[in-house]
Amino acid sequence: METASADHHGRETAYRYRDAGGEGPTVLCVHGSGGAHGVWRGQFRLASDYPVAALDLSGHGDSDDVNADVGYETLSAYVDDVVAVVEETDASVLVGNSLGGAVVLTLALERDLDLDALVLAGTGAKLAVLSDLLNWLDDDFDRAVSFLHGEDKLFHTDDERLVEGSKEAMYDAGQAVTRRDFRSCHTFDVRDEIEGISVPTLALVGEYDRLTPPSYHEYLAETMPDCELETVEDAAHLAMLEQPAAFNEAVKTFLDSRIA
Repeated sequence: METASADHHGRETAYRYRDAGGEGPTVLCVHGSGGAHGVWRGQFRLASDYPVAALDLSGHGDSDDVNADVGYETLSAYVDDVVAVVEETDASVLVGNSLGGAVVLTLALERDLDLDALVLAGTGAKLAVLSDLLNWLDDDFDRAVSFLHGEDKLFHTDDERLVEGSKEAMYDAGQAVTRRDFRSCHTFDVRDEIEGISVPTLALVGEYDRLTPPSYHEYLAETMPDCELETVEDAAHLAMLEQPAAFNEAVKTFLDSRIA
């Protein structure tokens, strides 16, 4: 696996890239709030069919941070991160989870890129955040992290390795960045715009996801012109980590059927 970075707007965006002989277009994965590229480690197994890249958004993982106000300015900076890595890897399939889905949708609406497909996983056209969680992100980060790792939020499983690894990633991102992420999600709402996205799209949801429930994905499938709905069983918000084989099979089946 290659470790690289893209220089843009006075900062470096780190990413990982793997090509195991895949002949399909490159898939670029975008993580959610308080995360990093490691959440996509299971998706690098797709690289024998589709080269895979996963980036760290600004302020996450190994990427430089950006000075941006909460909301649209932050989302636009994150879109710049994605565009920079698209240009480095020639990616034309974007996979976004949660905040990453908001970034992908913003990019699809506002930037002139030649995209083959989108996968919107554990996300929605509007991402309102519980007011209590927003308050805890301000004043009690430990409680916020604990809440997010409660039953059927980030995970359906009680696998300690996944839960502790996810908590560690969130603490690595830190309170300020994670707060910025969630508060930017809270402002996000493109329900009146997504009818204009004609790119073939897969809305992929964990069966037990309580953060972005199936109804969010049903709305995407009903409203976007070319959007299919699939469910990953026995998973919650981070279905790509909980059920990587099933997640990958859904993505591969969709791409195989839609990209000649």
